[in-house]
Amino acid sequence: MSSKKIKIILFGFFILLILCVYNLTTRKDIIIQEAKIVTGVDKNIMPLKVTNLFPKNTSKVCVWISWRSVKINTQILVKWYYLTDDIPIYNYVLTISKRQGVANVELSMPEGKNLPSGSYKADIFSGKKRLIKTLTFEIE
Repeated sequence: MSSKKIKIILFGFFILLILCVYNLTTRKDIIIQEAKIVTGVDKNIMPLKVTNLFPKNTSKVCVWISWRSVKINTQILVKWYYLTDDIPIYNYVLTISKRQGVANVELSMPEGKNLPSGSYKADIFSGKKRLIKTLTFEIE
């Protein structure tokens, strides 16, 4: 085989390798249709009130997520942070059981207690690595 043919074959193999790596690193295993900060959900897991500003006496905040085209048993990780003091608060792993659906993940305090005033965020990950969305909110 000539040197020129070997170079062409190696170049083609190199391009194929680059395309495979790109596909693996950009592959989306979940499509989030919507993600919102809400006050709560109804019996059908639909948002009651979408907001990013909560009153001082708030004891519960929810992340509502709607997805489609999901591989069964895909995990979504929701990480809650208190930004005012740069404190990670709570992680919740949700395992998807349907290709399309909705879910609600709550950050709540025990009865009689309220969440501290300040800025918060909820990061939504596919699995534990790929950040899908960041939602922010404040408590007065």
